[in-house]
Amino acid sequence: MSKRAGMSKRRDLQRRRSIPGDAACRDHLEPLLLFCEDDQVPLCRQCFLSQEHRSHVVRGVHEAAEGFRKLFRELLSTLKQKLEAAKSLLAEEQENMGLVQAEEQNFKEIVKSEYKMMIRLVTEENEMNFQNLQGYTFNPHLREANWSPLMKLTAELEEKYQETLQRLNRLGRENVNKLQESEVRLYEHIVRLHSITAELEKKCGEPSLVLLKVRDAQALELSGVSLLCQGLAPARITDPSLCRTPGPSKMLELFQRPITLDPKTANSCLVLSEDLRSVRLGNVQQEVPGNPEIFDFSASVLGVESFTSGRHYWEVDVEKAANWQLGIFEDSAARLMHKGKILLMGSMMGTKYTFWVFPPLKGIYLEEQIHKVGVFLDYKYGQISFYDVSKRLLIYNFSGLVFKGALRPVFSLCSPNEGTNSDSLSICLPDVFMV
Repeated sequence: MSKRAGMSKRRDLQRRRSIPGDAACRDHLEPLLLFCEDDQVPLCRQCFLSQEHRSHVVRGVHEAAEGFRKLFRELLSTLKQKLEAAKSLLAEEQENMGLVQAEEQNFKEIVKSEYKMMIRLVTEENEMNFQNLQGYTFNPHLREANWSPLMKLTAELEEKYQETLQRLNRLGRENVNKLQESEVRLYEHIVRLHSITAELEKKCGEPSLVLLKVRDAQALELSGVSLLCQGLAPARITDPSLCRTPGPSKMLELFQRPITLDPKTANSCLVLSEDLRSVRLGNVQQEVPGNPEIFDFSASVLGVESFTSGRHYWEVDVEKAANWQLGIFEDSAARLMHKGKILLMGSMMGTKYTFWVFPPLKGIYLEEQIHKVGVFLDYKYGQISFYDVSKRLLIYNFSGLVFKGALRPVFSLCSPNEGTNSDSLSICLPDVFMV
């Protein structure tokens, strides 16, 4: 080896040692100060001057690295937002576990009280029929003939009740499984988000040339984008009210009352029919003399009838009302506990129907519009039930209530904001009613 060649080799070694780590070009032993955007590789000055990269877009290493940092910071910000959303959804799913189980138990109580009421009505009617036979000569065959249908019907009701409970139990297990699977899925998603955000934060703090290791950077970016593309959705819980309960029974028709509306309690924007069986919204508010019974806060009217005992049932045609409320009003000091009302509410928004009960205010699941609502009141046993008359199904009931005063039917329509409104409610008359 010549002396000149030896000196050149020593200079190259010194130059290489003066450039830290991988910051030197392997081919030219010069610092990598440039970055080719086309080939995504770092370059030295001689690489840049070569024919291979002459027509490419080339930037300084620090400028190119800052572009990656900006991209990673934006991705990091979005991932952190998604991380918070995932944590929030996980907390909601964990809370929903208790709520779903409580709702299942609540609906079981509703079903139980409804079947108990039906069995009670059947039993009491049968006892009444048997008492009416006491004036006739005692005949054990007649008594057996009288009780056999009762026992059969009671057994059928008990069987239907058990079937409904079994459906509710299956539905409850399915809902719990869905929530548990959702929790696991969300937890795993949160772990991956934590991992990717930690890697991105670390990457943003790395030196420029380390940051520009394209394979690592691209893999990290793809992982982050992939996580962003994964949607966050809660478990699809099935409402327990889908396990519909039969009703109203023919028994309720024995208690149907010809309810009339009380003009003295009508809100000023309501117009009552001459026979006091229908109510509609007026175009303008009516001038009504001051009366403490008027509902100034909503478009409501009470029924004339007042109940302090017994069982009572009435039906209301709601087909022509987009927004309505039906229920009972308790006219006593005790009403302060629940503002004096127990209500079923229906509302149409566009082509969608929503239904609520109060108190407390809660949504209930119904697949389509209700055309006729039945309301049943059992004062002694503290029960109020609402029915879809057309489909003969229970909508919702309240049981275990304690009444301390007179109860009156209440009917409400939403007040019109402006112009005309054709919303109306009509009370259905029984074919034959009892006085």
